[in-house]
Amino acid sequence: MSKNDYYMIQGEDYGQMAIQVLQAAGVAADIADKSKRIGIKPNILGAKKASEGAVTHPELVDGVLTYLKKEGFHNLVVLEGAWIGDLTSRAVRVCGIYDICKKHQVPFVDLQKDAFRTVDAAGMPISVCEEVFRLDYLINIPVLKGHCQTTVTCALKNSKGLIPNSEKRRFHTLGLHKPIAHLNTVIRQDFILLDNICGDLDFEEGGNPVVMNRVLGFWDPVLCDSFAAESMGYRPKDIAYIRLAEQLGIGSTEVEHANQVVLGEGIPEKETMRHTKRVSKLAAYADAKDACSACYGSLIYALDRLDDAGLLRGHRAGSVCIGQGYRGKSGTIGIGRCTGCFEKNVDGCPPKAVDIVQFLREQWD
Repeated sequence: MSKNDYYMIQGEDYGQMAIQVLQAAGVAADIADKSKRIGIKPNILGAKKASEGAVTHPELVDGVLTYLKKEGFHNLVVLEGAWIGDLTSRAVRVCGIYDICKKHQVPFVDLQKDAFRTVDAAGMPISVCEEVFRLDYLINIPVLKGHCQTTVTCALKNSKGLIPNSEKRRFHTLGLHKPIAHLNTVIRQDFILLDNICGDLDFEEGGNPVVMNRVLGFWDPVLCDSFAAESMGYRPKDIAYIRLAEQLGIGSTEVEHANQVVLGEGIPEKETMRHTKRVSKLAAYADAKDACSACYGSLIYALDRLDDAGLLRGHRAGSVCIGQGYRGKSGTIGIGRCTGCFEKNVDGCPPKAVDIVQFLREQWD
């Protein structure tokens, strides 16, 4: 196990995928002591269903608790504080995670009701909920999705659910980026199980989910968020809180030097997933044949970045080919390894959105 390792699996049995990632990473061995108090921190932003692209899938929490209990760990707690304007007690029931806690007889701690203390976070005073200081090990389960203020939200920003509402308000007055980075100097994320199943295109509250059907595992929250940024078509160091977190020594942004461990064979999927109106507009530029959702989702994120830059205008629908149906076939512009016989293509299985953005910019200039 190295902090530079990360694990990735694709499929549709999300609970089992979570277990496979935890097994491959050797999380039980990393925890070691069976008496340790282990906290599981999902993203329960508000009263949403995971299919909307805003909150953690309950199946992942189920998988984590199943794995830990099977490995002999029983001092477990799920903890979260919803965003200002919603009640955690309501949100945890709507998303289904409360039922998972009941199933496993694991307590859920509503951090909106918790006491807090103020600590020195690398020179910045920050108030953190008391329950956090009772933990010996923290497993973070963020959602890879867009955010209207920080552009990307993932592991580092998910720590914001561990502070009281009064501090969340103050974070917004400070501009989010700097306090998020400093918060993570005092909250140690021991392992990150990343929900990359169907996070929203660019808004933390959901509504435009992009189906990827991936679950990943990271030891380094900065590496995790850097991967998230590239998956959505951004350069990590262009996101201020990621850049600041690296400068504070929390982790590394160098995804290209990380060791990716791919688990399983994945599930080849047809284009049967439903799209919102906005995602459908972007999807019109793709001619997809039997594309896996991770590859297809990367293209959607890339097209959204190009749309933001005004570069989609003037290009015809179906001008970009993607999917397993193009293996061995010729064409003009292709996305992914399956279009390797095309005149021009971007390699990868799946390719990163940031690479697709650069590739299409070059082709369409």
